[in-house]
Amino acid sequence: EVQGENLVELRRWAERVRSEMATMPALAVVETTLRAGAPEMQILYDRDRLAAFDLDIFETAEMVRAAVQGEEATRYNLTDRRIPILVRYQEEDRAAVEDVRRLVINSGEERPISLEAVADVALGEGPSEVRRIDGQRVALVRANLAEGAALGAAVTRIENELATLDWPDGMVFFLTGQNEEWERSRGSLLLALGLSIFLVYVIMAAQFESLLQPLVIMFTIPLAFLGTFLALGLLEISLSIVVFLGMIMLAGIVVNNAIVLVDYANQLRRRGLDLAEAAVEAGSVRLRPILMTTSTTVLGLLPMAVGLGDGAEIRRPMALAVITGLAVSTLLTLVVIPTIYVLIEGLRRRIVGEPVVDREDDPSVPAAVHGGRPALEGAAYRTSEEPAT
Repeated sequence: EVQGENLVELRRWAERVRSEMATMPALAVVETTLRAGAPEMQILYDRDRLAAFDLDIFETAEMVRAAVQGEEATRYNLTDRRIPILVRYQEEDRAAVEDVRRLVINSGEERPISLEAVADVALGEGPSEVRRIDGQRVALVRANLAEGAALGAAVTRIENELATLDWPDGMVFFLTGQNEEWERSRGSLLLALGLSIFLVYVIMAAQFESLLQPLVIMFTIPLAFLGTFLALGLLEISLSIVVFLGMIMLAGIVVNNAIVLVDYANQLRRRGLDLAEAAVEAGSVRLRPILMTTSTTVLGLLPMAVGLGDGAEIRRPMALAVITGLAVSTLLTLVVIPTIYVLIEGLRRRIVGEPVVDREDDPSVPAAVHGGRPALEGAAYRTSEEPAT
């Protein structure tokens, strides 16, 4: 939108903006709403001359309008219709600008006065339209995105190019259309994404009865987004609303694998296993179910990602965003999450001064341990090789 009050300047700058945008390869079919207008006769009255001849500007203008355009004198009744009858000068007396200049504006007076004696009459061009938005005169310069072009890149290019122009005072430009809709939708989607992440954290905090371990699990979300952005860059897919919806879905899907790992690691620690051993054992035992759940989700979205059927160009980016984000997150979760889990839990235990090895609520009862027996202080255990003491 190019805003300005002067229609002549508005049309000139709208055409200049159109010519600048037409050179951009990301845009196609660039056109402006302000086109060449219809020819019109423009009369500029001299008030001083009218006053010298004791003429009223309103009466003079009304007389000229009636002579050229006509004035309804009466109506002719024809059955169910009423046809207006216009009274005006004959065609040969008003056909050209010179004819209008010679119009007598003081009929019945002894000394006739022509219109050109009190006004400047010229042939000009009227505006094709006068469009207002929020009370401001605007000219719209419309363009479509070229095939394969991204909206964000095109908008950035337009802003940079138009900002270098020497805009006159009182004239500004705004980018609207799809860009305005995207800006509005992006704010709502970011809010929805933040709310979904918060709700996932709240649910996990209630499940684990901890505020720290859910933070470990939440590291899977940026890992998923990393995979999504890499796929979008490699496949040259623009970030759109449907991709955003896929990322919101990922926030609730990718945490499942980390929940399984952390929960099982906590179970192993309660059985007496060391922190690092519990993390390794949890990854080993839960590897198969994690890969199975990821595979079923990826295979379920595969037909949508292939892009078959009508409207596939809308569904395909969302499916690819979910598949790549989930796949990359699954692979990195098996390495990153156990590492972070060990680091954060070890740091927490050193800060609060907990023992190195966890134990059950009743330390006198040994638990089944994978890969070794617990070394709990103040408790005696026996194995199959040792007699009871």
